[in-house]
Amino acid sequence: MNAVSKANPLKYYKWGEHCEGWNLVENHNLSVKLETMPAGAEEILHYHQQSQQFFFILKGKAAFEIDSKVVFVQEGQGIHIQPGQKHRIVNRSDETLEFILCSQPSTINDRINIA
Repeated sequence: MNAVSKANPLKYYKWGEHCEGWNLVENHNLSVKLETMPAGAEEILHYHQQSQQFFFILKGKAAFEIDSKVVFVQEGQGIHIQPGQKHRIVNRSDETLEFILCSQPSTINDRINIA
C-alpha cells in the first residue's frame, strides 16, 4: 500500500472548463478526489440517485447551487450533498478553487445531468 497525493494519484483527469482532478480513493463504495477549478469555471447542474457527497474547500471560495438555492462555502469549510439533490459547484472568484470531494458510494454510473 502506497501513500497517494496530487503528485502520486491513482489517476489524473481533466473535466469541465479546464478543471483538473486526482483520484485518491476509487472503489464501488467510496470515492475521494482532489479537484481544482480555475476562476470563472462552473459545473453542469446534476444529481446522483444513490451517492451522497461531501465537498471540503482547501483553497478559495465556492458557490454551490443546491435545489435552486446558492450556498457559499469558504476555505476550511465543507458541505454535504444528499442523494437526489440537484447541485453544482461554481467558482465565481478570481482565484483557483481547490477542494476534496468524497462520494459514498462512488458516483460511477450515478450522475444524471440536467441540461
